[in-house]
Amino acid sequence: MDVKSAFLNGFIEEEVYVRQPPGFESAKFSDWVYKLRKALCSLKQALRAWYARLKSFLLKFGFVMGSVDKTLFLLSRSGDTLIAQIYVDDIIFGGSSHALVSSFAEQMSREFKMSLMGELQFFLGLQIKQGLEGTFVHQAKHTKDIFKKFDMGDSKPMTTPMSTNTAVDADEDGEPVDQKEFRGMISSLLYLTVTRPDIQFAVCLCARYQASPRISYRQAVKRIFRYLKFTPELGLWYSSGSSLSLRGFSDADHAGCRIDRKSTSGTYQFIGTSLVSWSSHKIPFLVDSISAISIAKNPVLHSRTKQIDVRFYFLRYHFEKGHIDLIHVVTKNQLADIFTKPLEFSAFVRLRGELGFKFKFI
Repeated sequence: MDVKSAFLNGFIEEEVYVRQPPGFESAKFSDWVYKLRKALCSLKQALRAWYARLKSFLLKFGFVMGSVDKTLFLLSRSGDTLIAQIYVDDIIFGGSSHALVSSFAEQMSREFKMSLMGELQFFLGLQIKQGLEGTFVHQAKHTKDIFKKFDMGDSKPMTTPMSTNTAVDADEDGEPVDQKEFRGMISSLLYLTVTRPDIQFAVCLCARYQASPRISYRQAVKRIFRYLKFTPELGLWYSSGSSLSLRGFSDADHAGCRIDRKSTSGTYQFIGTSLVSWSSHKIPFLVDSISAISIAKNPVLHSRTKQIDVRFYFLRYHFEKGHIDLIHVVTKNQLADIFTKPLEFSAFVRLRGELGFKFKFI
């Protein structure tokens, strides 16, 4: 749903006065000003005032505000659940009961002037297709738009975003390229990573060189575009039959950067078979290093482990407390590999499939 003239619904706490607009001055009170009771679009208080008004209404309706995302609201009633996500004057909502969803829409329409847009299909550049078996989220339109923007429509497709032989290192002697264009390409690709974590590693690696882009860096970026030409409609699939089990994969390419020898780490979190996040908290980690697991679980401080990074002692503490579990997974099944280094085609496609990617929703 979309709120009409959302900012005009917000009450402001500060004293704000505006002069009489030209052509509408009062002949009798020409030196008077207006005192605002509600926000106007041009006021810096408008966003905050609108959010406060909407939050107050939702809490009164029975919603609970998210503890991390303050724009996410959850309602539980008689065994049913309703979720509402706020983005300025646009609201995405859905629930397990049609009656509860209809009641919420009706109450919102009574309180505010609303436009009910129907089933969610397009939001902030994301394309959503829903079916009985699940939901497909992709950015095919945005992908085609950036092909046109950067004149890459006729480029030759590539099967992976980065070659295993590619070394994106400091290239101080390389020929400089247009910084504005390079940054534009990176920003367009970064927005794609919302639904395309398969290009996350390659995009972030190239993004490190935005301050002084060179031809070699632009060639690496163009390789990503050529991979997108090969997979323009690739997106994430969320099965309606997925379980609610939470699991995570973690991997690190230790000291992989040739410039500063910093490590590249990657994590993925799944709810059942659905990829939901690229960060982790108190959940099981599937790592391919038996030594790391042994050290984390070992309650004895051996002399050979005294110089191990503090993170291992942190993990051991939480393992002993039962906050997390550490499970070994062989390297070929380590899904987070795709997030830390370039992979050859067969391994890349296999891991990409394990992450829940699908080419097109029918």
